[in-house]
Amino acid sequence: MSRKEQEALAAAVSADPRYVALVARRARLGWTLSAIIFAAFVGYLLLIAFNRAWLATPIGTGVMSLGIPIGLGLILLAILLTGIYVAQANRHYDAQMAAILKDHGPGDAGA
Repeated sequence: MSRKEQEALAAAVSADPRYVALVARRARLGWTLSAIIFAAFVGYLLLIAFNRAWLATPIGTGVMSLGIPIGLGLILLAILLTGIYVAQANRHYDAQMAAILKDHGPGDAGA
């Protein structure tokens, strides 16, 4: 595909209302998941700053404190949110984008 064909395809796809809606849904999901992880990390930092003694509370008779599993929970939350985004992209966004590209493919009258 030549550069001119690529530019024509990009222009046709970006003008497609389905693409505009897809980009908006994907951005909304991305910002929502980002806000969740941001709030969780800020909450953890606020706990460190203002309630360090509670985080240092030992669990059972061992040397582990509450801060360790909470920190691990943040890491697991980040992995979970990434998985949610990837699953959503694989299940919906990729198929929708493929359909849009197929409709605007080379040699198509709609391109």
